[in-house]
Amino acid sequence: MQIKYFFIIVFCLFTVGLSSQTKLNKAYTGGQDSAMSKKAKGFKELATIDMYLQYNNAQDSIQVDTTLTIKKEYKFNYLQKDNFELMPFANIGQTYNTLSFNAWDNSTSPLFGARARHFNYLEHYDIMSYEVPTPWTRLTYKTAFEQGQLLDAFFTVNLSKQFNFSIAYKGLRSLGNYQNALTSTGNFRFISKYKTKNEKYQAKGYVVMQDLLNQENGGLETEDLENFTSGEVEFLDRSVFDPVFEDAENILKGKRFYFEHSYGVLQNKDSLSNNSIRLINKISLEDKYYQYSQTESATTFFGDAFTNSINDKVKLENFKTSFGLNYINNVIGDISFAVNYTDVNYGYNSIVLLAGETITNRIKSNYFGVEGAYSKTYKGFNITGKGGLNLSDTFVGSYLEGELNLKLNEDIALSGGISINSRLPNYNYLLYQSDYLNYNWYNLENFNNVNTQQLKFNLKSQKWLNATLDLSNIDNYTYFNLEETLDDVKKISPKQYNKPLQYLRLKLQKEFKVGNFALDNTVMYQNVVSDDDVLNVPAIITRNTLYYSNDLFKKSMRLQTGVTFNYFSEYNMNGYDPLLAEFYTQNETKLGGFPRLDFFITAKVRQTRIFFKAEHFNSSFTGYDYFSAPNNPYRDFTIRFGLVWDFFL
Repeated sequence: MQIKYFFIIVFCLFTVGLSSQTKLNKAYTGGQDSAMSKKAKGFKELATIDMYLQYNNAQDSIQVDTTLTIKKEYKFNYLQKDNFELMPFANIGQTYNTLSFNAWDNSTSPLFGARARHFNYLEHYDIMSYEVPTPWTRLTYKTAFEQGQLLDAFFTVNLSKQFNFSIAYKGLRSLGNYQNALTSTGNFRFISKYKTKNEKYQAKGYVVMQDLLNQENGGLETEDLENFTSGEVEFLDRSVFDPVFEDAENILKGKRFYFEHSYGVLQNKDSLSNNSIRLINKISLEDKYYQYSQTESATTFFGDAFTNSINDKVKLENFKTSFGLNYINNVIGDISFAVNYTDVNYGYNSIVLLAGETITNRIKSNYFGVEGAYSKTYKGFNITGKGGLNLSDTFVGSYLEGELNLKLNEDIALSGGISINSRLPNYNYLLYQSDYLNYNWYNLENFNNVNTQQLKFNLKSQKWLNATLDLSNIDNYTYFNLEETLDDVKKISPKQYNKPLQYLRLKLQKEFKVGNFALDNTVMYQNVVSDDDVLNVPAIITRNTLYYSNDLFKKSMRLQTGVTFNYFSEYNMNGYDPLLAEFYTQNETKLGGFPRLDFFITAKVRQTRIFFKAEHFNSSFTGYDYFSAPNNPYRDFTIRFGLVWDFFL
């Protein structure tokens, strides 16, 4: 394992070395306007907003956007993403119930468990790199529930055209309206990017450290559900409810070090030809753990326990490196191929002896693999494909995906894709240990690979509509299932469905505008075909926003205000298990079918966007039957505000 830490030290020394070789330009002047007079060395033109770029992992450039649109209203939340397909819990920072399922998967190995804690856990594909002509700072603030705030502070600067670094921290603390529901999270990231003047050598890397803590209360007692839905005044103060337990918390902590660099051994670019060959090396090391602790065991909820107090902790160390080459040719296209090496170490500190069965404490493996990618643009068509294969007898896994994009005209774009994936289920399906007797299992030798195939089609047209259709087939679908409930004790266990399962999903979006008024509509239809109800989703999800927008005060302020209607049809909603930090399939309780209305006012003054929202303002007159999961109520009516402030210096 020492080789991993050697690579980390090399990465740190590389970053320090770059910093020492780059001098900061003279002091910047200017305000918040998009055009600046000062810029980093190497930027020849006057700085404008289209020069502030961010890059995803595919090195696609995305222009920094400071405009005010209805999509910004949808994204102004804890995740800073459109959560159309998610149902949030009562407190900000808690988990989300998924209303939809995406079978598209390009992983070849299992994922770490506690997926309900991962909504705000930044994965590799969430990390962006930047290139900016002048320093850029973004501050995002939003109020929380009872004694808390959400703040995301971000800063990036190019010390020269060749070298950029970014540093950011997102922090949240929110007490919540229910007992023992506090959330406290932090996401730190440092990103750096470098290239030589002739761009022969290029490098980027980042460090991400995250801790996501949630107090857990098990939801409302079953006998209190009637009191909650009654709407009586004495129960509107949610702190009067005694939850199932008040002494539990779980935490997900992780740190990831990533470094990628490449060297161009052949660069031949002119007006007629483009031939280039680059050698590429990538290194990634991630350490993470999930821990559930409880002062006094809740045997009436989870079942019998080995000890009076609970302290479950599982760790994963995942190291991966790859070495390959990239060849670009005008005629052939863009081809990449690499050989990778993976070392995983997942598990616990001791074995478990239970009813004559020995449950091991660790899954360890190291193996080689191959991966490749291809892309080509020809006469308006863009073809992309990539795949990967593990050369392992234990961690058997592979994926292959391809996409075809066609832009018919300035308004209409079509695309289609196929994905084929085979990999082991997530680690907590394969091995889990707990101080609770019911939560101990080992299935590495019993569970087969989950095999998924998906076809998807997309239509994008501002004039007509945006549409997405995907069809999925899943073999060996793996899930947590509610086996039975005896004396209020729910027996949850991992299951693998040994029959094929088909899933269809159709999403339509269209906005109608008349003058300064607009109606934005998004509707999703879903259907699952299987012999048993193992994958439950609502048939209909809809969001409709009627809003007004205009420029005021001689166009010095942009204003948007309106009402958003959210709804999903009634179905057997997944339950939440706070010990596993996972959702499970249940077919006893139907939830949904309730409307959620939000009133909002958003405004932009120069580079500052201000958000005001009255969330779920209809809660008092449409019935108190709103839940995010069985026994876990959704949010009551609340007023929240926040802002996004961009500084371009």
